[in-house]
Amino acid sequence: MTRFSPRTAPLRRAGGLAATALLLAAGPLTVAAAAPARAADPVFTLGGPAETALHPYAEGGGAPKRSTAGITVTNPADEGYEGEFTLTFDLTGVAGVADVAFDPGPGVECETKGTRSAVCTGDTLAPGLSTVTGLLLGAAKGSEQGAAGTIRVTGEARSATSTPLAAPFTPFTTRVTVGGPDLVMRKLPFDHEPTPGQKQQAPITFANRGSRDADGVVLTLRYSRGLDIPQRYSNCAYTTDETWTTARCSVEGAFEAGATYTLAAPLTLEATTRAYRDLFVYGIQEAGTVPRAASAARSERGSGTVLRAVPLTKALAARGVDLEPGDNEQEAEFRTANTADFMAYGDEASGAAGATVTARLGFHNDGPAWIGRIRSGGSVAAVDFTVPQGATVTSAPKGCREVTAEGAYREDRKTPAPRYLCPAPTAVRDGGGLDLSFGLRIDKALIGAAGRVTVRGPGLQEAGLPFDPKPGNNTARVVLNGQSGGGPSPSPAPPAEGGPGAGSGRTPSVAPGTSGTGAPGTTGRGGGSLASTGSPAAMTAAVTAIAALTTGLALFAAARRGRKA
Repeated sequence: MTRFSPRTAPLRRAGGLAATALLLAAGPLTVAAAAPARAADPVFTLGGPAETALHPYAEGGGAPKRSTAGITVTNPADEGYEGEFTLTFDLTGVAGVADVAFDPGPGVECETKGTRSAVCTGDTLAPGLSTVTGLLLGAAKGSEQGAAGTIRVTGEARSATSTPLAAPFTPFTTRVTVGGPDLVMRKLPFDHEPTPGQKQQAPITFANRGSRDADGVVLTLRYSRGLDIPQRYSNCAYTTDETWTTARCSVEGAFEAGATYTLAAPLTLEATTRAYRDLFVYGIQEAGTVPRAASAARSERGSGTVLRAVPLTKALAARGVDLEPGDNEQEAEFRTANTADFMAYGDEASGAAGATVTARLGFHNDGPAWIGRIRSGGSVAAVDFTVPQGATVTSAPKGCREVTAEGAYREDRKTPAPRYLCPAPTAVRDGGGLDLSFGLRIDKALIGAAGRVTVRGPGLQEAGLPFDPKPGNNTARVVLNGQSGGGPSPSPAPPAEGGPGAGSGRTPSVAPGTSGTGAPGTTGRGGGSLASTGSPAAMTAAVTAIAALTTGLALFAAARRGRKA
């Protein structure tokens, strides 16, 4: 891509104006279409931690303990950038505060220039966020507790023609401080295979192993849908979504370096009747360092007592300083013996050849458990839809994958497929499910043509659902022009709370064990025939034929009366 510098741009604009003036003076001409405008140079964003705490300098000698701060670059383009770039680090702000070394990423070389500056160079920037180099930071000899300074990072880039780009990097500044609190969360010994309804005590305990006191702390509790903490404290803000409940509890006080603390009264963690595979995450941070969550505006305060933390051990002289943010949080995974009944449903439609109908199909989670793969993020199930004979799919839901009739990968992505595999979300609530809508064109009006709807494992090699005790209702049918004759289209039931997808699911319109499509053995929930959207020309021809037939009968009757007279 040709790139322009700010210095040459005005000259080029002036040249363009002069050429336009000459063309106008020469009289009317046939002007070719203008070339498309050149894309603007990308603007890369430098980033990293806003502040990094350092272990105090060890006067007794030994290997210094270092903290790491990753310096990142965000490339907003969809493709990687090919061209030389240079990052310059101004280290004058941390002179006497920190010693700086570099751990560059792949394809990047860094060189320090004394203690005042350093330069990192590379020739490729991948799309999105990537770490260019890590800063290895250690407290400088003679630095004091609380000493602080800043490191400023700037950058420039050149295109493949060695032309400098116009201000391609936004600068970044990070703060470095010697010493600080180090809050460490203790891991709790839970029973990780509870039964529904089982309650366990959670005596949250943490320590400050840092070099100074913490001025207030924030306790964060996150638990997935199958778990609950009945206590609702007045100094905690609670936010709930489809998968998680998050409580952020602000606890006031000075939490001394070297001391260990526990809650004045232990929490109660309950495995509810909908528990299956769940996570409980509990962490501690110093007040003022927790970023404000985007969901904070939707949070609600508890109405109970105030959650408090009390000393478990007295403060000791600061030894074995840790200052590692990775130990501020612990998590517990629970595997509850429970089940969830995934019920497939299909539909029925009627129409002449050439008509297009809508088939609604999917599955509903009849509980009692919710099902989620919150750690891996994968789908919990899939809807496998085989298209009825004589029909062609004209529209499929986003995310559904075309496969062959045998369920294998399909190279052809342009023509309609005979079978579709539609993944369910990462989590499906109890009472939720997956609702899908397919457009079907009836190519041949076959009586009772049926397609198959199956809710199954997320992969073609994962046919079963290990949590489902009733595999008999995992299959339903989509029937076109069934012999039941149809009737008016039913009004679809409103979706359950949470909308379509992971938190949706229409209430079944048939009783258990009965057919929702009018066909024996079907467990669908559609019922009746759907409205078809046939060709307008065909509809006009039908109306014209009926009118002509009516007129002909009237003329015939009048002629007979004339002959009799």
